[in-house]
Amino acid sequence: MLTVKGKRVKKRWIILFAAILAVSVIGLFVSPAEGLYDLAGSSLFANIAWMITATIFVLMMTPGLSFFYGGMVRAKNVISTMLQSFIVMGFVSVIWVVFGFGLAFGNDIGGVIGNPCDFFLFSNVGVGNVTGTNGEAASEIGAVTTTIPLVLFALFQMKFAIITPSLITGSFAERVRFSGYLVFMMIWIVLVYCPLAHCTWHPEGLFGRLHVHDFAGGIVVHAASGIAALTGAMFLGRRSSTENSKPANVPFVLLGAALLWLGWFGFNGGSSLAVDGVALSAFLNTNTAAATAMVTWVVFDALRGHKPSAMGAAIGAVVGLVAITPCAGWVTVGESVFISFVITICCNLAVTWKKSSNLFDDALDVFPTHGLGGIIGTVLTGIFAYDFFAGNGMEGVSRSTFFWNHILVLAGVCAYTFIMSYAIYWVTNKMIPMRVSRHSEEIGLDRSQHDEEYAGELGTGIAEDTPSDYQWFNSAE
Repeated sequence: MLTVKGKRVKKRWIILFAAILAVSVIGLFVSPAEGLYDLAGSSLFANIAWMITATIFVLMMTPGLSFFYGGMVRAKNVISTMLQSFIVMGFVSVIWVVFGFGLAFGNDIGGVIGNPCDFFLFSNVGVGNVTGTNGEAASEIGAVTTTIPLVLFALFQMKFAIITPSLITGSFAERVRFSGYLVFMMIWIVLVYCPLAHCTWHPEGLFGRLHVHDFAGGIVVHAASGIAALTGAMFLGRRSSTENSKPANVPFVLLGAALLWLGWFGFNGGSSLAVDGVALSAFLNTNTAAATAMVTWVVFDALRGHKPSAMGAAIGAVVGLVAITPCAGWVTVGESVFISFVITICCNLAVTWKKSSNLFDDALDVFPTHGLGGIIGTVLTGIFAYDFFAGNGMEGVSRSTFFWNHILVLAGVCAYTFIMSYAIYWVTNKMIPMRVSRHSEEIGLDRSQHDEEYAGELGTGIAEDTPSDYQWFNSAE
């Protein structure tokens, strides 16, 4: 019998792992029937109904992330950690309406940014791009989003802008000053997220000209937030103490993962901007990748001598969702299984390496999961998405050029995001110290930053430490 670190690995885990490996490889050689996802005709009203639903789903992901992160930290930091994600819905929504949408999707300036004045306070953001009125179709983005009204496209993209900085918060959890974080988040959206969104998704964006594609945010959301998270963990330094750092509420983590999984159907399925075959393909691949990754993470942990855990299942599912995001609508089901399997193994090993290396204190493993997942997913997009684009009018671009352009752009995005994020941390820290005092960290951010307490803070928040009825009555006497 196989032993790992002195612990016996049961045969069933080896069999399950071998089965997952076999299915992931076989998936590379199984292609769907031609025209399987083709839909005859289209309906504007069906598109609108679906995209409203998808937009709601994507917004739901941010509260889901609040629970996901909030359950992972110590009890004294639950409220603060959850609020760091939740508060973004307010700040970024306002920025987006005022000038953020214009920066990301206004008429092109140099291929890297939009004109912030084009859609100031959502002026000229309505339904004219599909009705031909009010001059909205004259805008560069309005001319290519004719499957849905421009206002719905703007709202859909707003939810992406909301969740991206929320993802960063897990890296500096339990030690960041709330006010400093807010300043950083607002500057980061303007200087990092909006330019990357423009380069990637605007019809005149630089990345699109290079035939570099990102279906739903592998580059813009996950790679960018992961690099910013890594930068933040390095800039703020290690927590003063990580003793007794068991998760405060594992059911919160499971609830958050469930909400993220559900919301991701809108995240990926909605990125086709229509009720069409691409949306169906993205919907199917999203669920398949999440399921594959969850099983892979749990089984791989078991192979390495760990017990199957709720935390592992939740983290694995989210890693699978991240993995398929860059190419959800452009690959086959078999390829989605392979992609999620490979990326899950890489992220699992990265998390283990991070914990053993002690090079930086990424508290909730944002970079090893979201960052690395988005980066490798984009690399695999350069491999597996070529056939989709080659069959849909892309001419004069070889398979090798397509792949290496993705690598080149990815390297540039990582470098830009790291440099700009570090600069924003540095500037913000000069204005407002981003790290709390040692005393504030010791008593917890819930009390020191918000003067609030989570119920579990009276103990450890761990179920095993909850007193029995007998113990409670004795204490009451």
